[in-house]
Amino acid sequence: MNNLKEISNFLSEKKFQKCLLISGKNSYYKSGANKIFDDLLKKKNCLKYFKNNSIPEFSELKKIIKIVHDFKPDLILAIGGGTVIDYAKSANCLNMEITEENIISGKVIYKKKAELCAIPTTAGSGAEVTENAVLYLKKIKYSVEDKLIKPDHFFLIPELIIDSDFKLKAASGFDAIAQGIESILSIKSNDDSFKYSQKSLDYSFSNYQKYLENPNIENTNSMCLAANLSGKAISIARTTAPHALSYPFTSIFNVSHGHAVSLTLNQFVKFNFLNINRAKNNFDLKKRYEILFKVSKTTNINDFCDYLEFLKKTANLEGKLKKLNIHLDNNYEQILSGVNLLRLKNNPVEVTHNDIKKILESINK
Repeated sequence: MNNLKEISNFLSEKKFQKCLLISGKNSYYKSGANKIFDDLLKKKNCLKYFKNNSIPEFSELKKIIKIVHDFKPDLILAIGGGTVIDYAKSANCLNMEITEENIISGKVIYKKKAELCAIPTTAGSGAEVTENAVLYLKKIKYSVEDKLIKPDHFFLIPELIIDSDFKLKAASGFDAIAQGIESILSIKSNDDSFKYSQKSLDYSFSNYQKYLENPNIENTNSMCLAANLSGKAISIARTTAPHALSYPFTSIFNVSHGHAVSLTLNQFVKFNFLNINRAKNNFDLKKRYEILFKVSKTTNINDFCDYLEFLKKTANLEGKLKKLNIHLDNNYEQILSGVNLLRLKNNPVEVTHNDIKKILESINK
């Protein structure tokens, strides 16, 4: 576990004279980050930017890119959740001339401007170790992906996370669980990502409930490690169908990301298992499921899905669309248009529009 002395030593390096701090105003003060970093940065030329949007929007990203261009920091310090860290990752590598068309077409030129240090205030996405950043254009999710995107440094500080509100911890922690599961099953999974996934789920399944019901430094730190390892896993294996389908729920209906992923995780986990004979993986998918059963202390697919449902209930993550004011009859086409096809292609079993509709109907009651 990285401690405050290590952070102090890192920030005292003479090469860092100009620091751009990117954060969320609420998270910066609620987490207590201000009590740590205002003092550590008082001898630096430090400019603070507090983001406005709950998800990374292109218009705000352009504003941050201009700040980076004009201020020319030696160090960008991203202190916050996934949106803050994704903003910092993108702004540090994209130029002033970037357009929506560049993002949509994937014709993006990357050039790193400063060293980037990411300090998460949620235990969830693992964005501090991934080579991609999320960006929304007209409520549709895109990604910028390059090795230069990955932060140069990260620190995990459970003290910044332990007092987060229950809802935030529940959703972000479940995101880490979903990433661990999806990366184990993804067609892009390899030996390295598998090890990260398995270790991440060891931490999550052993600590998630305690972290929500009786948080302490030990279980909070374990969830930080779970998130970090899940980030390392998906940086290799990428996510699959539950994440692919989650983005419109967040951008259109304001369901927080981890909660949005939880809506279909069980259904796709079971769908992939029941259609295992159609799996595209170059490894034995059945053995991967056996690992999931073992790490969760379950014995079969029904027990495993029941266990995930138990965790959702513990986290108060509503699973029915109607109770979230999402009406499938009126919104199906809108949801379908927002599905991320790249993530869907990583799913071990090919998913059709009809499969998606059946899964959505099963959680629409």
